[in-house]
Amino acid sequence: MLRASSGADAWRRADASESYTGRSSSTAGLGGRAEQTPRYTLGLLQTPRSTADSTGDFSSGGARPGSSSGEGLAPSRAAGGSRAQPPVSGRGESYFGDRSSCVENASTLNVTSSSVQGLNSTCVGKTPVSCGRSVCRSHTPLMGYSVTSSSAVSSHTVASVIVAVVEGRGLARGEVGMASIDLKNPEVILSQFADNTTYAKVITKLKILTPLEIIMSNTACDAGNTTKLFSLITEHFKNVTFTTVQRKYFNETKGLEYIEQLCASEFSTIFMEVQSKNGHTLFGVLNYTKTPGGSRRLRSNILEPLVDAETINIRLDCVQELLQDEELFFGLQSVISKFLDTEQLLSVLVQIPKQDTVKTAESKITNLIYLKHTLELVEPLKAALSSCNTPLLKAYYNSLEDTRFGIILEKITTVINDDTRYTKGCLSMRTQKCYAVKPNINEFLDIARRTYTEIVDDIAGMITQLAEKYNLPMKTSFSSARGFFIQMNADCATLPNGQLPSEFTKITKMKNTYSFTSADLIKMNERCQESLREIYHMTYLVVCKLLNEIYEHIHCLYKLSDIVSMLDMLLSFAHACTLSDYVRPEFTDTLAIKQGWHPILEKIAVEKPVSNNTYLTGGNNFVIITGPNMSGKSTYLKQIALCQIMAQIGSYVPAEYCSFRIAEQIFTRIGMDDDIETNASTFMKEMKEITYIIQNANDKSLIIIDELGRGTSAEEGIGICYAACEYLLNLKAFTLFATHFLELCHIDALYPNVENHHFEVQHVRSSAGNKEKIAYTYTLSRGYTEEKNYGLKAAEVSSLPSSVILDAKEITNRIAKQILHRQKSTPEMMKQRAVYHLAMRLVQTARNSRLDPDSLRIYLKGLKKKYEASCPAPGQNGEQQ
Repeated sequence: MLRASSGADAWRRADASESYTGRSSSTAGLGGRAEQTPRYTLGLLQTPRSTADSTGDFSSGGARPGSSSGEGLAPSRAAGGSRAQPPVSGRGESYFGDRSSCVENASTLNVTSSSVQGLNSTCVGKTPVSCGRSVCRSHTPLMGYSVTSSSAVSSHTVASVIVAVVEGRGLARGEVGMASIDLKNPEVILSQFADNTTYAKVITKLKILTPLEIIMSNTACDAGNTTKLFSLITEHFKNVTFTTVQRKYFNETKGLEYIEQLCASEFSTIFMEVQSKNGHTLFGVLNYTKTPGGSRRLRSNILEPLVDAETINIRLDCVQELLQDEELFFGLQSVISKFLDTEQLLSVLVQIPKQDTVKTAESKITNLIYLKHTLELVEPLKAALSSCNTPLLKAYYNSLEDTRFGIILEKITTVINDDTRYTKGCLSMRTQKCYAVKPNINEFLDIARRTYTEIVDDIAGMITQLAEKYNLPMKTSFSSARGFFIQMNADCATLPNGQLPSEFTKITKMKNTYSFTSADLIKMNERCQESLREIYHMTYLVVCKLLNEIYEHIHCLYKLSDIVSMLDMLLSFAHACTLSDYVRPEFTDTLAIKQGWHPILEKIAVEKPVSNNTYLTGGNNFVIITGPNMSGKSTYLKQIALCQIMAQIGSYVPAEYCSFRIAEQIFTRIGMDDDIETNASTFMKEMKEITYIIQNANDKSLIIIDELGRGTSAEEGIGICYAACEYLLNLKAFTLFATHFLELCHIDALYPNVENHHFEVQHVRSSAGNKEKIAYTYTLSRGYTEEKNYGLKAAEVSSLPSSVILDAKEITNRIAKQILHRQKSTPEMMKQRAVYHLAMRLVQTARNSRLDPDSLRIYLKGLKKKYEASCPAPGQNGEQQ
């Protein structure tokens, strides 16, 4: 069987991705900078990593989803079933997302008892983990020997858990992936979580698991370069066997394959959850970039949206032109996709190495080839932009006419062969580097290259002779780790005595493919490497001289890098629009969204999410939202924040129509219904977060608060919420405040700029007719909810005695009547409120109306009727309903 189990998901950091867990709600926070750009804040954490590397590597073989961590705004409602969990495994050089911290969650894969042996044999005998893995002695971890102490042997009689641990790289740096299987129980647990430099979570989790064996990447314990995590684990678990495997075996593709093979069919949704983890963020929804620079720019913009409407509209004009002109869109996309990481290229080109080594020489030669490749794309990029119309795209076209691009390329082509170019494949790229410099520039270089060619030809000839000698289908293969080696596809039965000839060594087999070498081939590889070192050294001298000549012109490449990354991001926005019905946002003094929906939920839900309207103006800038748990409050609040961010980075927005007021800061305080902390610590965290918001918010802020005051008593919670609301009401900030404290809804009697909204639910009786359950509509309506006693309804379907429930209802009704008696509005207050709303609507109409005279007349008549209906009739007592 396969089941998913998870703890609580909490937003701990300011990042713009989204996390999903196996539960139906999650919590979120935003962080950002305090100047000129919107701040996403959660408590006191406000500094985003806006220049983070766009790629990372956090991969792990195996078959299990784990805890999620990410950036952004997580919806509180699952799209049916459990939420997707981030996988521990990652594709080769892929990344798992951002370093947002979270309360760890785990998902569990249960395999039926009949498949226990299959699982064990797969993990030990079939997976790449079994191929050439070395076991490290716990107290001498760098030696690579398999040794266990007597105490370890005794502990193994009890311990039965094997754990694999891997650290994230790139964007996933700071996160740890962990996979564990109990040999006594056919259950695999995957988890991914953020940890600090002390790795307290890792150590604690390992102590709970009490492992028999710990598997880690061999890169974690390389001699002289041991990672801190490896050192800490070996220090705390001295009597545990350590096994190292190559990093490449922590592979997402294989992990997903094993999930498909081993999971019980009724829990096959785990596969989808793991597979789609990286897309469950705002970054994932919008990221169709083709270059690392474009990806980094997108992430940076999500973390720090623009605050200038003119600049945003310039971007939106570009996106609109790309959507309207298919030839321009596909032409630009084709060229942009060929660019490498220009920013990183510039960084390494201008660096001066501390010492000249073979690795340094090879790197410089490679980067010069990359530079040539990049400069050769300038003309195709100009051609693609030649027919554009928007000012920004025209400005980019003009920038590409800089003569320095041609000057640098001309200097390069005087030294570097015209047919030298960037290619994929380690052997192809090695050949490009060897023959990059034109002949007759350095006589010794030419001699070294002839020697290298002869050696390579001798290797190919030797392998051909061996194939003829043994009448076997041998072929020459190459890898960066092994150099040249022999590969052969053959069935074991076709070999003499089922084995290869004795002169072949280092034999490995994958299915029917044999890889091996010989003593002579090893010697020829050594000669080849020696010749290669000479070539790289002499080529490096030529390259350094060339780079010195072009350094004075290299500044134009910074401009090119900026152009490429921006175009890549704009193309990504246009691409996202073609996949969904997004609309172009407008910028006014109103936040108005007609039938908007959650952009991330749309990507993971089977059906399109329920759409809702949003309307905030200077006259009604404070909205209180009520409704039962899981009715959609948190999802709606996060939806608003996501749409605001999308609009302010120049993207289209998921709605039928939308208008936004520029938010200089975006503050969110998202509730944590499933927080595992104690009430005291939760309450203190709430206070820090709301304090930060109060101290830093201004009239241009967008403030989103969900579930404030739940960490203390109801009386104190109501008091804190009421006081916080009154303070924020003195600002002109747009505020959305979700709460379960219905007493807070009556604040609209004192403040006419407050509006109440609620999420509707329906009561449906079971087929037996004796029980009633709530059906969620996820539809937002005006007024506050009539579902006043969520706890009592939950108690009714529990096993509590009926007498207790009846007493609870009676006491609740008595208290409610006392509170209601004190919360009455006089007719004068109701009239003042109606006048206030009428005045604000008239001001809004005067500022923003685009109606023709007849339509305007009809609209004004409607305002008059609404005003008359809002005024109390003579004799009305004004009691709030």
